[in-house]
Amino acid sequence: MMQNPKNRFKEALRAGRQQLGIWNSIGGHSVPELLGGAGFDWVLVDCEHSAIETIDVLPALQAIGQHPETAALVRPATNDPTLFKRILDMGAQTLLVPYVQNAREAAAAVHAMRYGPQGMRGMAGMTRATRYGKVDNYFTSASDELCLIVQVETVEALNNLEAIAKTDGVDGVFIGPADLSASMGFPGQMTHPDVDAAVSDTITRLVAMGVPAGVMSLDVKTAQRYIDLGASFVAVAVDLVLLARAVADIQGQFRTS
Repeated sequence: MMQNPKNRFKEALRAGRQQLGIWNSIGGHSVPELLGGAGFDWVLVDCEHSAIETIDVLPALQAIGQHPETAALVRPATNDPTLFKRILDMGAQTLLVPYVQNAREAAAAVHAMRYGPQGMRGMAGMTRATRYGKVDNYFTSASDELCLIVQVETVEALNNLEAIAKTDGVDGVFIGPADLSASMGFPGQMTHPDVDAAVSDTITRLVAMGVPAGVMSLDVKTAQRYIDLGASFVAVAVDLVLLARAVADIQGQFRTS
């Protein structure tokens, strides 16, 4: 028998260590493997806003898992216990759950992460999570290494921030600037002063509560400012965006007219 693998991402959050991340939105084996070895602290496999289906999470986890120094996070398509069950059984230890609006929805996510009697996660023994039956006492120790991040991305969610963040079982809160910009009436304007102020204020509020705060910014200066405010885990790049920029750059070097 063996011990349940340690969740280094959760451990770092609890220790107050800031972690730099990158978004994986291109499915398959190669890109997650590349990102896992790129030197970031964490890679987020995105099933919400990409063509990555739940079944594609397994090879992504296997690819990133070749780099034990890098944590794999998974964003399910929605706050759904069936999706959680499948992804957790594949061996994911950290979920980032989108569009959590209130404490009730946060508690529902917690409930889906835990085995009974504290929750409703279905039990199966022969899974990658249990290392195919080799993890000693997995069903009683699993929750120790599972990490739940909930995403707040609307004005309503920010109004309910304290209740969401203080929900038992929530390990951190991630701010979604894109959807927040739409909710605030500035769709797509993630750098609008009002949106930026709301993001900054939310980070400050979470830090004051002692709750790890996460956010994404593809602008280096903005990302660094969020880090300086105390954000615990910050995503600074998206694989598909990097590819699109590189393609446009090389094309532009040959066609200037």
